[in-house]
Amino acid sequence: MKKVYLSLGSNLGDRETNLRRALELLASPEVRVTRVSSTYESEPRDLRNQPWFLNIIAEIETTLFPLQLLGRIQKIEKELGRQRVVDKGPRTLDIDIVLFGNSVIETPRLHVPHPRMQDRRFVLEPLAELAPELCHPLTRRTIREMLAATASQKVSRIT
Repeated sequence: MKKVYLSLGSNLGDRETNLRRALELLASPEVRVTRVSSTYESEPRDLRNQPWFLNIIAEIETTLFPLQLLGRIQKIEKELGRQRVVDKGPRTLDIDIVLFGNSVIETPRLHVPHPRMQDRRFVLEPLAELAPELCHPLTRRTIREMLAATASQKVSRIT
């Protein structure tokens, strides 16, 4: 089984329920949710005029291949009402594969490690809660080191 870190975010509807339901739908014989971070609230980054997000990181173990996991994730996003209307716009649920073991994946559909993870405090803060000494497979910087570089971004732990 591979250890994988997923970033989950929601800024539409009942944000907490969306995140909790996504975790329930992820759990299967091929995907075991092993740990979940606290919940954090963050301001939107790219498209600023939208509701704030709730974010968590889920550590999972999976027997799925990366593109199989991506397909499962996209199905869950759709099931929970995600509509891709505006790029970077409001969404009931967004799930990104942040890290897939130590793999580096470059396909038209999937880039792992997530190409912007080192710039996003809403990813790094909950990830540091679970695995602060984990190293980025390309930069070799720890999550803790990358987190320190995002101190100006507004993210608050709420649970």
